[in-house]
Amino acid sequence: MAARHFKGSDDAQRPETASSASRVAEAAAAAEATVAMQNAAEAAEEAAGEGRVPVAEVKDSGDVYGLVNKYNHHHRRRRKRSSGSHRNRALPILGGVLVLVFAILCAGAVWMAQLNKSLSMGDEAEAVTGALVSEEEAAVEVQNDGFYVLLVGSDAREGDTASRGDVLILARVDPTKHVVTLVSIPRDTMVSIAGAVGTQKINATYAYGGASEAVYEMSKFCGVPISHYAEVDFEGLERVVDLLGGVWVDVPEAVSLSQTGHGSLAAGPQMLDGETALAYARERYNASGGDFGRAQAQRLIVQAIIRQTMQAGPAQLPGLINNLAACITTDYTVTDLVSLAMQFQGQKTTIYSAVCPSYALWQDGVSYVGTMYDEWRDMMKRVDAGLDPNDTSVEIPEPQASSEKLGKAENAESPKDYKDLAASSMSTDAVAPTDNVTTID
Repeated sequence: MAARHFKGSDDAQRPETASSASRVAEAAAAAEATVAMQNAAEAAEEAAGEGRVPVAEVKDSGDVYGLVNKYNHHHRRRRKRSSGSHRNRALPILGGVLVLVFAILCAGAVWMAQLNKSLSMGDEAEAVTGALVSEEEAAVEVQNDGFYVLLVGSDAREGDTASRGDVLILARVDPTKHVVTLVSIPRDTMVSIAGAVGTQKINATYAYGGASEAVYEMSKFCGVPISHYAEVDFEGLERVVDLLGGVWVDVPEAVSLSQTGHGSLAAGPQMLDGETALAYARERYNASGGDFGRAQAQRLIVQAIIRQTMQAGPAQLPGLINNLAACITTDYTVTDLVSLAMQFQGQKTTIYSAVCPSYALWQDGVSYVGTMYDEWRDMMKRVDAGLDPNDTSVEIPEPQASSEKLGKAENAESPKDYKDLAASSMSTDAVAPTDNVTTID
């Protein structure tokens, strides 16, 4: 099907960030007061050193401002007797400008620190950092400008002590060619997990070892180095969508959202609020392809979030990310996120969407998802080359064509002889037809 094009930035209303502005104003005021006090103290010390204010007064007085006023009085009398040069008159003005600039910088630093704290992974940061491969190291390994990000949607809710990775998406990001590729890994994919007994489902990696284990196992399954990690829970996804003013999603089929009791959606482009987007992302019983259809819906929502974030103006990005920071957890800093978004702004960007070729599998009375190994290896070669993952007719270039690591799925446990099993089971081909290539002008 033809790729869908999106233009302009009117897809959704973006909320004003009054609360963040208030915090910045407060931080600016605090920083300005601190700088003013420091300057006053320094001025008083200088006055004492020059004999205009007794040293004892500087040491004993708690009224630094009063001493500075006293110094200024003497200084003004002295200036009246002097030549009144323009240089002397300019110094206080220059000092005031420097104080204002410094105050703004301090306020910005406080604000950025608050945002980075919101994004921080907390106690997991060290373990996750150890599992990630830097973009520079990854570039040497993959031999191109793209890098990989693991996107996890956990099923955690307020008060939960344990959760699973309900949504697993490998994203390849190429800021040079302005290409983003989203590949879903079915959550029930049959794998072995380090430290776990017996066969597991890949979404259990999150429960067994947290974010770092999810990074390790996904990297082994996909055969690529993962440089960044981002996580959002159910409530966070709902807030993200609402903060964007809703997201436009081209729903590929009419679907009942009875699983969560949220009515139904008609087929076609429509604006979804946070609650409806979450219900759509969780619906599997009434979607074509079942869980594969749900993964398709999740990618459509992620695409919409990326699209509307990229279409925000440069002046809107900091405030937008300020709001989003409270909803996501990532190894990225605010500066990193703004810088990454700015590399795509104003550029024609292509977003590819795909899913690991898979099929439904029953084994020992447990429902799993089996991997189509040959198809998966070829798909990951196209992904790594920045090509359309679903276009099997395209020629795969070197070094991807001869890579033995891409799509290796070394931790997969489903049968290696899978052709007949896949032919007789529901597969990832059973989802409703949709455009898997989106272009943003």
